[in-house]
Amino acid sequence: MRVFVTGASGWIGSAVVPELIAHGHQVVGLARSDEKAAAVAAAGAEVLRGDLDTLDVLAEGARTTDAVVHLAFVHDFGNFAESLRKDRAAIDTIGAALEGTGRPFAIASGTLGLTPGQVATEQTNPDPATAHPRQQSAAAALALAGRGVKPIIVRLAPTVHGAGDHGFVAELVRVARERKVAGYVGDGANRWTAVHRDDAAALIRLAIEKAANEEAMAGRVVHAVAEEAVTAREIAEAIGRGLGIETAPAAPEELGWIGPMFAADSPASNTITRETYGWNPTGPTLIEDLDAGHYFN
Repeated sequence: MRVFVTGASGWIGSAVVPELIAHGHQVVGLARSDEKAAAVAAAGAEVLRGDLDTLDVLAEGARTTDAVVHLAFVHDFGNFAESLRKDRAAIDTIGAALEGTGRPFAIASGTLGLTPGQVATEQTNPDPATAHPRQQSAAAALALAGRGVKPIIVRLAPTVHGAGDHGFVAELVRVARERKVAGYVGDGANRWTAVHRDDAAALIRLAIEKAANEEAMAGRVVHAVAEEAVTAREIAEAIGRGLGIETAPAAPEELGWIGPMFAADSPASNTITRETYGWNPTGPTLIEDLDAGHYFN
């Protein structure tokens, strides 16, 4: 297939592009700058210049390819409503371009906070009153199944880890280094999920390949979750080992903006995903990655 990937040079996209190419697909990668374009080209993909504001470019990428993987997102927590608006506009634009084609359209979503205190499955429907606002984009994408598109919601674990990760765990390390203690909330028994970046990329490929070969126009939800329940205390202890500092309970606000999220009990299952797609995560675990020292250089 010829696959259009937004966020092609990002943390997950830069693993998805070589994964697709290694399995015989052609990739068209969206790039918003000369630097990003060079990275996309170096990975072996065709470059399409644009960003989430150039809706005509997004439509072109969708119309001229066999499948779309939408991973781009503006992580501006200071104006998150605008980030959500841009994401929804991109999804609506790509969906309109794909309408009636029967082509796969995968978007990134998340498992964090789906069913607090309970194990979320691929069949879990988020409560709009309590779910993360980004779940509204997932709902809009799933509705495209009624318009001749094959939507795939890839619910990513909050930690997609590996060497070079600058996400949530890197922030926990930064806070711990600053405080000189690695913190967890309460007794640290609350559950977190994780997946290695390469395993997430493999699942995205498997999902669009399967959708392309299916006749039915049905929305699919997959869980890019390799570890279903790593405890916050285990993560904090690994950070403590890596930094050579003690580990101790902390109030959520002591951990900064990530504190309330890290305090959440948010396990998720991958059973249906494994059985449906034959996905078998093989990358190192989050604790193994922490113990390897990737986050402490």
